Amino acid sequence: MKKNMGSADKTIRILLALVFAGLYFGGIIEGTLGIILLLFGAVFVLTSFVSFCPLYAPFGISTCKTAD
Repeated sequence: MKKNMGSADKTIRILLALVFAGLYFGGIIEGTLGIILLLFGAVFVLTSFVSFCPLYAPFGISTCKTAD
């Protein structure tokens, strides 16, 4: 896998995942929507750690400054 995510993109995804988790575990968002947001948060964290977003690949999008 070729990296296609820059540090700003990874930071935003991690922060969104934390917000989603906070909303769910704080009881603000519940039920199906809460579970969907948790799943999105998990995907955001996973893609941040591997620095690769599969949705960027077909469109040729890269937020990474240097292509590794």
